[in-house]
Amino acid sequence: MSFLRNRWLHRLLGLALGGIFLYAAWGKILDPRPLVTIIWGYRILPAGPIDLMAIYMPWLELLVGACLLLGFGRRAAALWATVLLLMFEVALGINAVRGVDVACGCFSASAQETHNSWFLVLRDLPMLVAALVMLLFPPKHRSPQAS
Repeated sequence: MSFLRNRWLHRLLGLALGGIFLYAAWGKILDPRPLVTIIWGYRILPAGPIDLMAIYMPWLELLVGACLLLGFGRRAAALWATVLLLMFEVALGINAVRGVDVACGCFSASAQETHNSWFLVLRDLPMLVAALVMLLFPPKHRSPQAS
């Protein structure tokens, strides 16, 4: 499994996952109000933390995406990406088990754009795997060559 420690694989995963996080954050940062409705639609959290989550989560996604994309603190960013993706997977999974289709809030701020929750769980799994690879299998550093 040494290919999981390949520095180029980590760069590629960082570019892909970082781009996804940046794209997901952008619209929610510009207008977080629809995200409040979307988070409410999951029927998991009480009213209190929903506003805070709608305001701060997109900024965290932006920071994580930028760090992954630029390679700055990539492993720490992979940890936060893993935390966020696990949180998303749990929320989607709860609604999938309930049989409730939800507006994901991932790439669209439309509360009317609902999807099958099982589909969303499966769609997010490759992103979670990418984050876990970057977190759990850091690239091997080259040993300095003698001159």
